[in-house]
Amino acid sequence: MRDLRGNSSRGLRSTIDWKLILIYLLLILVGWANIYSSVQSTESTALLDFSNRSGKQFIWILASIGLAIIILFIINPRAYEGLAMPIYLFAVFLLLAVIVLGVEVKGSRSWFEFGPIRFQPAEISKISTSLMLAAIMSQLNYRISRFKDFMITALVILVPMGIIIMQSETGSALVYVGFIFMLYREGLSGWLIFMIGMAILLFILTLTASSYVALTVLVGVSSLLIFLYSGRGKWWIIIGIPVITALAVLPDILPEDFFLTPTNIIIATIALLIPIAAYIAFRERNRFIQMSLIALIGGILLVFSTDYIFNNVLQEHQRKRIEVLLGMKEDPSGVGYNVNQSKIAIGSGGLFGKGYMNGTQTTFGFVPEQSTDFIFCTIGEEWGFIGCTAVILLYVLLIWRIIRSAERSREAFTRIYGYCVACCIFMHLFINVGMTLGLMPVIGIPLPLVSYGGSSLWAFTIMIFIFIALDRNERKYF
Repeated sequence: MRDLRGNSSRGLRSTIDWKLILIYLLLILVGWANIYSSVQSTESTALLDFSNRSGKQFIWILASIGLAIIILFIINPRAYEGLAMPIYLFAVFLLLAVIVLGVEVKGSRSWFEFGPIRFQPAEISKISTSLMLAAIMSQLNYRISRFKDFMITALVILVPMGIIIMQSETGSALVYVGFIFMLYREGLSGWLIFMIGMAILLFILTLTASSYVALTVLVGVSSLLIFLYSGRGKWWIIIGIPVITALAVLPDILPEDFFLTPTNIIIATIALLIPIAAYIAFRERNRFIQMSLIALIGGILLVFSTDYIFNNVLQEHQRKRIEVLLGMKEDPSGVGYNVNQSKIAIGSGGLFGKGYMNGTQTTFGFVPEQSTDFIFCTIGEEWGFIGCTAVILLYVLLIWRIIRSAERSREAFTRIYGYCVACCIFMHLFINVGMTLGLMPVIGIPLPLVSYGGSSLWAFTIMIFIFIALDRNERKYF
């Protein structure tokens, strides 16, 4: 079959990524089975009892399949690029409206409630932001290295992210950080990823150790980068290592009555390092050293503002979760209860698990939110390490298939959108699994396609099948 231009057209069998759809269906079935297992002790044991969560999830699954069919066979894939702006603005409107008109759930005003149905605009916002980024960044004259284009891209991400933070939905807002990997693929300097990583490290060190330790690490890393990329690596070995070592041991050897405190000494060291870095950077026009200097100054500001951010910006429940996560406080029966019970459930599963519907933590409901945010601990207890690995591998395959198809795409819009989808799925997976294992703070974020809930399931279904439709449209004639 040929189109009007004479290009050969291919059928359903060769144009749709059936392997990607199969992985999608497997994850949905895994989720449905574990939702049923997680609620069997507290709700009706009938799988299709529509008054319990497993029955309701079945309805969400059927609706999701209907949405997938509409996206694949009814909506023209070429419409998404033109509709990206209206969809994005509508999603931003919903994010603002829910703050005023939404219902409060667990301290977060981020849900619309229509009778028995709740809808979270933050889920739709991930789709609209992905489409908007793809529409902007696929333009012929777009260059991410150009300041104007970078600022427009940053605003597209930061506007919904900021509104979601206003709703006290930190978990959903954190997902937007994942777009940085797509930006890196499209030419963004790796400096931004490095600075985000350093910011997290400095924040943790300031909270768990002291501002002095954080500043010492900052001086060590910054000076190493500056000396290495200026071609003066040997001078860092001769001067840098002894100075950093001296700074590290200074608090232990300095007399208590010494007129200078260790913090004042390291500030003086930084005050000396900054002019040296500035001189080298602007004399040699070395952009890398210029960025190192900016990172150094930004790191200093972050270290001295960490206490204010922690005590005045973060909410009390967020502070408590971070304190428990970082070992600053022990609270196995309070905010740390969920994580503690989750780790017990996963650990008790061993290699092969206790068997489907035989988990004691699951059966007796020890882990709160076990069918939603903590569903991965149900998998760990009943399916064991092998089951957890298999589920994670399904996600890895899902992300890999999306990235593989995105890289093969001839259309920049499809490629960028595909990377956005992969980034969103990865961030959800990373945060949710890390949360259940006690490696991330409890911030309430679902496991894609597996956790109970219509909003999340529909959003990921729409997101994935829009990409499949875009990919299919390209495969038709190539």
